[in-house]
Amino acid sequence: MGQPLGKGNGDLKQAVVIGGTRGIGAGVARVLISKGWSVLATGVNDAEVKAFHADGAHGGIDARVLDVRDHKAVLALFGTLDHLDGLVNCAGILARNTEYEIETFERVIDINLNGTMRCCLAAHPLLAQSGGAIVNTASMLSLFGGPVVPAYSASKGGVAQLTKALAGKWAADDVRVNAMAPGWIETEMTEALRADPARNDPILRRTPMNRWGRTDETGALAAWLLSDEASFVTGALYPVDGGYSAM
Repeated sequence: MGQPLGKGNGDLKQAVVIGGTRGIGAGVARVLISKGWSVLATGVNDAEVKAFHADGAHGGIDARVLDVRDHKAVLALFGTLDHLDGLVNCAGILARNTEYEIETFERVIDINLNGTMRCCLAAHPLLAQSGGAIVNTASMLSLFGGPVVPAYSASKGGVAQLTKALAGKWAADDVRVNAMAPGWIETEMTEALRADPARNDPILRRTPMNRWGRTDETGALAAWLLSDEASFVTGALYPVDGGYSAM
């Protein structure tokens, strides 16, 4: 287990990566730790957190269980911290072809959009003390629709607009809020698509860079947006999609 956030970390910048134990979130956590940040990643259950700790690639990163649908649990997590410089919201799900069922639609919205807001609200007091920053995870589907994932599309469109709203509201507190919009990235969520030539080939044909993105590439963008190098950047949405959304 890595060094916990809080007292005793000296001059280390401290970040929480929600949904940081797998996929894009894990890529963000790895990049941040490599750049000298102290990092706490959250996962949805004990098994996911244990698997994260067991992976040697995640040395130095603390990880805890968090269900972003549980507002009290979110508040409790941030209540254990006394300092925070960065929040990256990466928790998210999709349910292809079943999001037209209202229960599934509501669950996706609650995790992807409401969960992002819960974490932003809980982190805000600490970030206002440090002059910190937030990076939310939107999607290329924030820019156009996904017929088989209406809830995912709606939630990610909401994340993009929420990011702009929070950026405007919290600028006076010296808290910057930006979002990245990943395209087709190599994660567990896209494994089946990459294995199916009927899905994989059209994706690559439309992507000018003719490949899938890597989680370290989304991580590098998140790290920059949290850094002092992006000190005059807020309310922005950055595609990380190899040019897919430009076509």
